Amino acid sequence: MSAETLNVTKRDKLGTANNRRLRYTGKVPAVLYGHGEASISLTVASEEIWAAVKHGGKLVNLKGDVTESALIRAVQWDVWSKEIIHIDLMRVSASEKVSTTIAVELKGTAAGLTEGGVLQFITHELEILCPAAEIPEKLIVNVNNLHLGKAIHANEVTLPKDGELVTPGSVVVVSCVAPKAASDDDAAAGSAEPEVIGKKDKADEAAE
Repeated sequence: MSAETLNVTKRDKLGTANNRRLRYTGKVPAVLYGHGEASISLTVASEEIWAAVKHGGKLVNLKGDVTESALIRAVQWDVWSKEIIHIDLMRVSASEKVSTTIAVELKGTAAGLTEGGVLQFITHELEILCPAAEIPEKLIVNVNNLHLGKAIHANEVTLPKDGELVTPGSVVVVSCVAPKAASDDDAAAGSAEPEVIGKKDKADEAAE
């Protein structure tokens, strides 16, 4: 996939107060690290990083005070305003293989639905290892041929060019089950008795 471009500026003033002032001006503080080189504190326009995140981009091209490729490694959000308040960028080369987590998206209509089944989307993300330039926005799983009582596992998902699966291949991504089985799974998930903090067992009571 094509990489987004981020225009970056080096920043010398650090700390919470200075970062807050940056955000008031439409900038997001960032840090660039990796490849054994010194970390660099940067700023990037909020609309540019928003565009990259919205499009599911991982690989970005940095321009301005720093010119190189980087991977968006972490995005910190404000829990109240839902704004991006900080990003971590890791230096990479386009051909370098990196480990990253990619969202899974289901496509199609499972054959098992016409057989009376219910679709269970179990694993929403998979970890893969692939060249930075080949990191996809998402992993597409076609469920058209998924019949009742069958499942699609992680090792059946199509990966990008030269990609390798890090998530165990036996992990179930999506399955089609009978309605009763689906309701039984939900009931089992909610039937566990919560632990009561401070509750004493009989042995403890006898010892007092």
